[in-house]
Amino acid sequence: MAAAGIEIRNLSSDEELAGSVQVIRESFRTVAGELCLTERNCPTHPSFMTFQRLKAETVKGLQCFGLFTGDAQAGFVAALAATADLFYLERLAVLPEYRHRGYGRILVDHVFSFVSKSGGRRISIAVIHESEVLKRWYSDYGFRETGTKVFPHLPFTVCFMEKETA
Repeated sequence: MAAAGIEIRNLSSDEELAGSVQVIRESFRTVAGELCLTERNCPTHPSFMTFQRLKAETVKGLQCFGLFTGDAQAGFVAALAATADLFYLERLAVLPEYRHRGYGRILVDHVFSFVSKSGGRRISIAVIHESEVLKRWYSDYGFRETGTKVFPHLPFTVCFMEKETA
């Protein structure tokens, strides 16, 4: 599934999660900058991820995966079972210097394989509705918009998208 020199690893140790926090923060920082998101107006945005928050999410069942090229972690993605057949794809992140190499697709492919092996039949994501580039990327992958919602605590609209695993 992975390209030559690329490895996807399950992440669970505190050291692996701490390294992943930096990958998540740096990867999402570009979006935060484009949309003027700050810790004040959007404290739960991944660009402000903390080790404690990521660790707490793993305790609740979040399965974390890292994409490594050599010894360097270049990307991150996570999956969370919502029901027996529905999983959430969470925090797809590729560091800016590693983008446009297909690593995001490799990470999403890995989640689809993981979900299928876990008995899941659908994967759902939530993205920033105003990010046309991101929505187009997921649409090109086969995700379809299922709805939008405005949350009073967020400075953007959330777009929900879904795709069958098979």
